[in-house]
Amino acid sequence: MVRTDDDSWEITQSVGSTALGVAAARAAETESENPLITDPFARVFLDAAGEGMWTLYANPSLLAQASAIEPEIASRAQLMVDFMATRTAFFDEFFMGAADAGVRQVVILASGLDARAWRLPWPDGTVVYELDQPKVLDFKNATLQEHGARPTARLVNVPIDLRQDWPKALQDAGFDPSRPSVWSAEGLVRYLPAQAQDLLFERIAALSAPGSRLASNVPDKGFIDPELVQRQRDEMQRMRAAAAQVVAADIPAVEDLWYPEERTSLSDWLRERGWEVSATDFPELMARYNRAVPNGSEHTMPPTLFVSARRLT
Repeated sequence: MVRTDDDSWEITQSVGSTALGVAAARAAETESENPLITDPFARVFLDAAGEGMWTLYANPSLLAQASAIEPEIASRAQLMVDFMATRTAFFDEFFMGAADAGVRQVVILASGLDARAWRLPWPDGTVVYELDQPKVLDFKNATLQEHGARPTARLVNVPIDLRQDWPKALQDAGFDPSRPSVWSAEGLVRYLPAQAQDLLFERIAALSAPGSRLASNVPDKGFIDPELVQRQRDEMQRMRAAAAQVVAADIPAVEDLWYPEERTSLSDWLRERGWEVSATDFPELMARYNRAVPNGSEHTMPPTLFVSARRLT
């Protein structure tokens, strides 16, 4: 799964398949005894997509079979579910905080199978712009429409690759850069080269009026440490090999989709440009929601920072 400058994908392929992994983790959390988040549409996406690596997170029977082959896979799957549950809660609360502050323009970049336009209680007058590859948005909207789902805000789809001129496409779709807006770049940045990350946030800043808000999870310090990168690859290969024995589908090498490159600090970059910034790392976020990173997992987890910001000037 070698990345190229103009690669594209179906929902079950390449970067698209990672959206199904997120949906599977959200489904597993939603169906747990004490769920931190509720996403009634996550299971719908899985059923429509069929089997893949993502199936393990939301199918206890297959997970048990894979764990018999690779004992660590159950704990790693649970960590994935906890990661996505806390990440989802972080972004949900961020969006609702912006809504409470009166922001009515919402932009979800690389929206994937995010169902916030359908499941969050948006105030009247809210417009949600979802940007992603056309095939991803087509799958998402067709699946939800088949199940009778209706958005809880005015939803505007902007089918475009974020490597193209998405600011023009967004404004052509009705976005008003003179009004405050709220942005998310969730689960996106590590799939971008470092230069593309810089361009993404430059474009967001150029479209953000004072009072606008932004949240993103980004690679933290140590993300490109060679020993850590190799441990991550080795672990993913073991998990993938076990999954391949119980899931009747191709298992993508997700780690090949990441760009382990030195990056600009988003927190510093935003502060230098008049944004008020808050940042927390993954263990701190887990603790906020009464979850914990298992001992030893810190040696293979990609260091991640959760950043939220508000433009002051």
